[in-house]
Amino acid sequence: MTQTAAEPLTTPFEYTGTMVISVNVSNFDDAVEWYGKALGFELVYRLDTYGWGEVRTPLNGITIGLGQTEELKHGGTVPTFVVRDIAAARSHLESLGTKFDGDTYEIDGMVKLATFYDPDGNAWMLAQQLDMEKAAR
Repeated sequence: MTQTAAEPLTTPFEYTGTMVISVNVSNFDDAVEWYGKALGFELVYRLDTYGWGEVRTPLNGITIGLGQTEELKHGGTVPTFVVRDIAAARSHLESLGTKFDGDTYEIDGMVKLATFYDPDGNAWMLAQQLDMEKAAR
């Protein structure tokens, strides 16, 4: 379901309009290269002393924080990118050797979904919204 901009969300505290999604990576330089080639993201900055940096996404106010660590821990959060053409997005990622968790699947004519993994095993998802009016019939 899509949130409309016409109805502001009431929240218990004020947000700044930005979001950093942090993921653990085993090699910072390799991660920056993968996120650039696979998803078109661009390095914003890096702090080598802390093994940290951020890449810019095409979504206004959302960056991905890359934290280099020797011990990777994968959590239950799966950030999802809504795309116009999931088949084209998947084809591009697969051309780079990106691993997917099975086939793309559809939920009741509402959305198509496909889970994929970055080189360090962090889960991400692609979603394509389908015709919601058709799904409601």
